[in-house]
Amino acid sequence: MITLRQLEFALAVAKHRHFKRAAEECNISQSALSLGIAELEKQLDTQIFERNNKQVLITPIGQEILTRAQRVFSEISDLTTRAQSHQTPLAYPMTVGIIPTIAPYLLPKVLPALKAQFPNFRMTIIEQQTERLLEQVRYGHIDTAIIALPYPVDGLHSFEFWSEDFFAVFAKDDEHAKLATIDADALAAANLMLLGEGHCLTDQTLSVCHFDREQMKSSFSEASLNTLIQMALADMGTTLVPKMALDQLKLQNQNAVAIPLTEKGPHRHIAFVTRLNYARVDDVNLLGKVFSEALLADENKAD
Repeated sequence: MITLRQLEFALAVAKHRHFKRAAEECNISQSALSLGIAELEKQLDTQIFERNNKQVLITPIGQEILTRAQRVFSEISDLTTRAQSHQTPLAYPMTVGIIPTIAPYLLPKVLPALKAQFPNFRMTIIEQQTERLLEQVRYGHIDTAIIALPYPVDGLHSFEFWSEDFFAVFAKDDEHAKLATIDADALAAANLMLLGEGHCLTDQTLSVCHFDREQMKSSFSEASLNTLIQMALADMGTTLVPKMALDQLKLQNQNAVAIPLTEKGPHRHIAFVTRLNYARVDDVNLLGKVFSEALLADENKAD
């Protein structure tokens, strides 16, 4: 009989195209994973993978089987949560993915309110780039993810709970620090530094400022937003930060000045994304409500 564990093994191999990494994700030995895959192929009387010492390929029939297996795996994952959906709100743990340009600025603002209202709720945080988080949501490996829109979320629900503008960061003795606002041309001339490909903040910056990627000379594939901020404050250029990061920026560095953009906002929208058939959608909406109220209270306090 085919087991869910065998399907999990096959989906992990398909994702990584590598038996050792798949075994590590499934927390078993490589030999045990290989045995499980072999048993699955025997049960189906079909070869799912072609493998040699250099690569793992998926056969055409294997791709169809894996597509169906993913559907089964997601349905089983949601079956458990659906059985719990009638319970007290946020009564069960939840794994939430958050992108790196949101997590360090959002969490300090919303977690105290969440703890105050739902002290027994347990939330595990996964911090990764958007595409990886969306993949984990689709595979049922995490419950939901917080990302920045606009971003393609085909086949998923999105629930927006906040929107905000971007600001350009300069050292206070920089000539641009005296500006009331700054436009795209001035940003480009000031050496606008961007995160590397895969970071939605970069794509949104390019869109807001109407830049082509080829125009931008300074991108840093392995850097964090905080690294770019420190480089900007060292007079190496400028970078854009979301509004929710401003209070931390000013607390950590009195030398920092944030200049608003002339381009019309809001420049990004913050949203939860879930699977279409996710059973605990009410809990996700509740989290969005708690977070938006906390952010609004923080913003009003700052004003």
